[in-house]
Amino acid sequence: MLRLTFLLLIVSLPGCFLTPGMDMQTDHGMSEIELPTLKNGQLVKEKLPIQPITADLIIQRETAKRQAVSHLPLAGDNRTSYRIGPQDRLQITVWEHPELNDPGGERINPDMAGKVVDDNGDLYYPYVGTLHVADKTVPEVREELTRELSKYFKKVKLDMRVLSFQSHRVAVVGEVTNPGIVAMTETPLTVAEAISRAGGATKESDLNNVALARGGKLYRLNVQAMYEKGLTTHNLLLRDGDVLNVGDQKDSKIYVMGEVGRQQAIQINKGRMSLSQALAEAYGVDFNTSRPGNIYVLRAGDMQPEIFRLNAESPDAMILAEQFPLQPHDTLFVGTAGVTQWSRVLNQILPGSFTAMMSTAAMMGI
Repeated sequence: MLRLTFLLLIVSLPGCFLTPGMDMQTDHGMSEIELPTLKNGQLVKEKLPIQPITADLIIQRETAKRQAVSHLPLAGDNRTSYRIGPQDRLQITVWEHPELNDPGGERINPDMAGKVVDDNGDLYYPYVGTLHVADKTVPEVREELTRELSKYFKKVKLDMRVLSFQSHRVAVVGEVTNPGIVAMTETPLTVAEAISRAGGATKESDLNNVALARGGKLYRLNVQAMYEKGLTTHNLLLRDGDVLNVGDQKDSKIYVMGEVGRQQAIQINKGRMSLSQALAEAYGVDFNTSRPGNIYVLRAGDMQPEIFRLNAESPDAMILAEQFPLQPHDTLFVGTAGVTQWSRVLNQILPGSFTAMMSTAAMMGI
């Protein structure tokens, strides 16, 4: 009678009781799951498809990655010549007219030499008066000054150069040796040069994850691919006000959970880690307790989550796993076999339930 009562108790357990070791409903027919997503600035529930990892999926996503390059911003305003701006210091030399040049000549303190463009972008010069020079190139200002001075002097010979570049600057922050402000000069400033002028990337840097903030938008750049594969499309020309942030490797991890040899967080090396590499780092799949047909990759994204499933029972599974790249913050989850789930449930409920039942039976004199 006692055994019959115990068996009836187990059979009547609700399905939701199978919490210990439960995986993501490891039914092979499952095609979608409900998760919170960001829609029009609001967090809502949405059913997301579980995408099987196939050769077509890998090709499709690699193609999309290459096309994403076209969405990078243009190289500043596409003008490579330096444009004069406020706080720039200009040295203007008029030959054969020393009274128009800096008093003291070469003996003047370099920090005091030249003429400074004011905050309105204007420059005062004898005989000419106030001249608006902001957003003009050196040759343009030289030509304009020469024309104006020619009203008072014959055969004006004028030379001009920028002594101190102060108006156009970018910020380079993150994992660089000397984070701070980098001034833009007559030589166009690229992403690679800006990082170099900031002392170069540190050992902890993640050059696969470089962010460019411009005009209220954020762009992701893969500088590592530029160095290793010549992907020059990511070596953008910078413009005034840009902020370049070099990422930290500590933020580039994937998390392996479920029925693997060792559940852990794994560091992505130089931005490259495939699904098969992650499984190997976690000492492989435990085929005694896992359901190889349900290996999931959960990708949160920017509140636009995605879920992928690999059927490791398929003959081509390991080839697909090697070709499927993981991204930072991905979670790799290996599902649990149904027998393993049931065994874990019994291990948790059997001791307590059996003792309680025996005590009840003794009180009832069974």
